Amino acid sequence: MKILVLGGGGFIGSHITEAFIKAGHAVRIFEKESVAKDSVRHILPHVEWVEGDFINEAHVKDAVVGVDIIVHSLCTTLPKSSNENPVYDISSNLISTLHLLDAAKKDGVKKVIFLSSGGTIYGMPTVTPIPETHSTEPLCSYGIQKLSIEKYLKLYNHLHGLDYAILRISNPYGERQRPASSQGAVTVFLYKAIKNEPIEIWGDGSVTRDYIHVSDVSGAVMAAAGYGGAERIFNIGSGEGTSLLDLIRHIEKVTGRPISVRFAPARSFDVPVNVLDISRAKRELGWSPQVRLEDGLRRTMDYLSKCL
Repeated sequence: MKILVLGGGGFIGSHITEAFIKAGHAVRIFEKESVAKDSVRHILPHVEWVEGDFINEAHVKDAVVGVDIIVHSLCTTLPKSSNENPVYDISSNLISTLHLLDAAKKDGVKKVIFLSSGGTIYGMPTVTPIPETHSTEPLCSYGIQKLSIEKYLKLYNHLHGLDYAILRISNPYGERQRPASSQGAVTVFLYKAIKNEPIEIWGDGSVTRDYIHVSDVSGAVMAAAGYGGAERIFNIGSGEGTSLLDLIRHIEKVTGRPISVRFAPARSFDVPVNVLDISRAKRELGWSPQVRLEDGLRRTMDYLSKCL
């Protein structure tokens, strides 16, 4: 098949691209001109690289032509900064995605796979682990726009028959994630530990998250691409919770050195616990996470050590 990966030059997108190539599919990457190609340099000869601006409707229409499946892994904002400018968050993500869905409908795209946010979309959980049927009350604009895109995917399926799958990803980490982006506790903490720098934690360290290695995310995307069942929404995570203090202990174990920790005031949009129920993905997609946290930390540490 011909696969379009929006954001295919980034951290998650590059791993998804690589997985499709290894499976024998043709891949077109859509990225903005300013994106560095370091993450995909090893596979550039095997992909079609298209540069454009996601908020440019004409660029999006051109990128969609002739593809069978679209993997939407592109986002212009981060959870922690999205509340600072919700108008930009919505205009650059939701409106642009609607242009994408219009183009997909007109060009006969078979399926859209959307990477949503299992970490923000549920808000304050009433039960743990969190199932897909849990209420959705996001505490940040990022989560609201992700949820809105989910709703429009359902609408386009109802009105136009456009097939789709939604993967609510927990907290991905792994090789090619940039520590300078300040997104992703695992990578940021590991990088600081390698450099013998103190780690800052918001709150008392009890905040608990579900960390998943990026290779397991790409595996879930591959499984969703071939899925033909009735379910549309899937939680994708490890199914296990790790507090920030526990994460520090794991990092100390794999690095073999103690870590200095500084505590800062808790952030208003951080929910205390977010761990996903992944039983539906296991049952329907035949998928399950393969990389244990400690093994994933070692792999990420090896990658980051080479980047120093």
